[in-house]
Amino acid sequence: MNENIIEFKGVSKYYHDHPILQHIDLEVKNREFLTILGPSGCGKTTLLRLISGFETPSSGTILMNGRDIAGLPPHLRHVNTVFQSYALFPHMNVFDNIAFGLRCQRIDKTEIEYRVNEALKMVKLDNYGKRKPSQLSGGQQQRIAIARAVVNKPLVLLLDEPLSSLDYRLRKTMQMELKQLQADLGITFILVTHDQEEALSTADRVIIMSHGLIEQAGTPRAVYEEPENLYVAKFVGEVNIFNTTLLKADEENLLVDIEGKQFVLKNTKQFEIHQKVYTLLRPEDLEVWGLNEVENPENMYLATVTRVIYKGSTVDLILHLSSGTPILATQFFNEDDEKLDFQPGEKVWVYWRAGWEVVLPDDEG
Repeated sequence: MNENIIEFKGVSKYYHDHPILQHIDLEVKNREFLTILGPSGCGKTTLLRLISGFETPSSGTILMNGRDIAGLPPHLRHVNTVFQSYALFPHMNVFDNIAFGLRCQRIDKTEIEYRVNEALKMVKLDNYGKRKPSQLSGGQQQRIAIARAVVNKPLVLLLDEPLSSLDYRLRKTMQMELKQLQADLGITFILVTHDQEEALSTADRVIIMSHGLIEQAGTPRAVYEEPENLYVAKFVGEVNIFNTTLLKADEENLLVDIEGKQFVLKNTKQFEIHQKVYTLLRPEDLEVWGLNEVENPENMYLATVTRVIYKGSTVDLILHLSSGTPILATQFFNEDDEKLDFQPGEKVWVYWRAGWEVVLPDDEG
């Protein structure tokens, strides 16, 4: 079997001359859990429909196991889809819902019974075969939809926002179950979602999309800690963006002015002196100290606490620098940590360790 189970080569899709996908080049590896993340209308569901065969590309080539699948009907692609609505047949019991695809293939009755029972065990619903979908919870229906898909032994399982209708606690549980299920089955999963936490917690690799384009592809850690542009930095998690002036630039280092203080930073993107840039820091990368806790506030910024948001193990502080710039800082509790008892109106020092910042060009305008 090829290392890449699916390959997009210059694929575009248009509806009435309106671009939905634009020149997509993408490789999906065999046995990979890939998540496609983006806002509504960015083209992520269209990408799934092209793989499954319910849409055809306007241009470009899609390969599956090295074979061009243009013109190949959906039922011959060895791909199954789990939809947001689950699409279970309400008049059939759970067993018959799962067995439906196998019966369409005219598989032997004994083989069907064995495979359906194995699928039910896999999703931990062994004794639910005689129930109707209306007798199941949302999470149980979702697992039946997955069982119905995987019982057909697809090469690729497509999941189109299958957790979006679940409550928060069940959604978190099902995210972990999906990850474990993919590891147990050893097949490729492609999950479409607009939920950032879901994408980062389940995927081996994340694709960030916007307006029919792939903005960045990489591991969850890479897209969060090393965004390639401002769109990705803003879309994935919270981020503080500081106006930055380039004072000097060479091949290795940058001398920059960030909110009135000068820093020497690594020139990782080969910036030139005339470029407009921003310095980015995640809220958890900022340290906040009381005025009396710091003797030498060099490279620290004076700020005022405007709001304190308690979240159990963390506290989010909304602050305003003396320049007026608003920032968000996430502080973590530990056993000896009493300094998190900040109050609105309190003056504090804000600091980050060298190397934690990301410098990006003004690619939005």
